[in-house]
Amino acid sequence: MKKIMFLFVHLQLLLVNSLSPKHPSAKPAAEINVMGFVYCDVCSNNSFSKHSYFMSGVEVRIDCRLKSASSTTNEMISFSANRTTNEFGLYKVAITSLDSVDVDSLATSCQASLVGRRGSSDSSCNVPGYRSTTDQVVFKSKRSNLCIYGFNGLNFRPFKRNLALCGKN
Repeated sequence: MKKIMFLFVHLQLLLVNSLSPKHPSAKPAAEINVMGFVYCDVCSNNSFSKHSYFMSGVEVRIDCRLKSASSTTNEMISFSANRTTNEFGLYKVAITSLDSVDVDSLATSCQASLVGRRGSSDSSCNVPGYRSTTDQVVFKSKRSNLCIYGFNGLNFRPFKRNLALCGKN
């Protein structure tokens, strides 16, 4: 699961860097992206298996405190946001145009938590598994002044484990 998240965030970072100007005249305003995904842990083993699938329509709460400390500024940015996962199980908060913030100087404390499911017809995967996480992978780009925080996956699981599908372990 960490490999999936690493590849996903890394590909997004490469895409953003390829679209960035090669020689910017001035340092761009900082951009911070906080993202993660929610999946159904069909086998209830806290990992993304071949039977797992990403879940859309799940509401997630993101709480972050970002501290920028450099020679020119010392600021604290706090935010909370609720986001609903898309068809790929992804939720994302983007904070753009942070003037005078250098992503290299950011210290962060973020948490993502399951809030609930909205209008889902899938009742087979409705017991919260991993309800919250602070574990994250961080990618920073000096050139584009971009910082991406990718959370480990949150999940739901079935009320009863399917032994025929998942085995006894």
